[in-house]
Amino acid sequence: MLTYTDLKPGAKIILDGQPYVVLEYSFVRKQQRKPVVQTKIKNLITGQVLERGFYPRDTIEEAETETKEIKYLYSDRGEFWFCQPNNPKERFSLDAGLLGDVAKFLKQNSIIKAQVFFTPSGVEGNEKIIGVEAPIKVELKVKSAPPAVRGNTAQGVTKQVELETGCQLSVPIFINEGDVVRINTEKGEYVERVSKAK
Repeated sequence: MLTYTDLKPGAKIILDGQPYVVLEYSFVRKQQRKPVVQTKIKNLITGQVLERGFYPRDTIEEAETETKEIKYLYSDRGEFWFCQPNNPKERFSLDAGLLGDVAKFLKQNSIIKAQVFFTPSGVEGNEKIIGVEAPIKVELKVKSAPPAVRGNTAQGVTKQVELETGCQLSVPIFINEGDVVRINTEKGEYVERVSKAK
């Protein structure tokens, strides 16, 4: 259990059976009143941000979370199927809403990190994946690209291409179909060409 003074930014707590992370913390002591900790907390499942005060008498349950690797298999009608990297028989699906932008950069057999929340004892389904994280940089093949316009050599000119995952991306005009490019998944941007089409 945590006390109100443990609620520093980054602390993870359980409130009404839901996991939250503390974003902001400030200690307030008014004359003749009990001290209070004012926090801004974010629900790790819904993303909702709340402001909440905690007092010395409050006992707060710490949220138990861990990060583990999961392997992407395929998608079907908005559901994305994964397995444990060393156990392909243990399959489970994640909703596109939970994956967010990470879904755009998933190719078959890619490994990503999942943040797992362990629900309080006595609650059905002990483990719940509450977030995912792709590697910062991934390499993807260009599935289709319009040809470069002759004579257009101006610096910084780009074109839209489709990657093997179906994601549309803005790249320099010299990128062609079949090239492999490196993408920054945090920014959703082209970084460099890794190899040319054979």
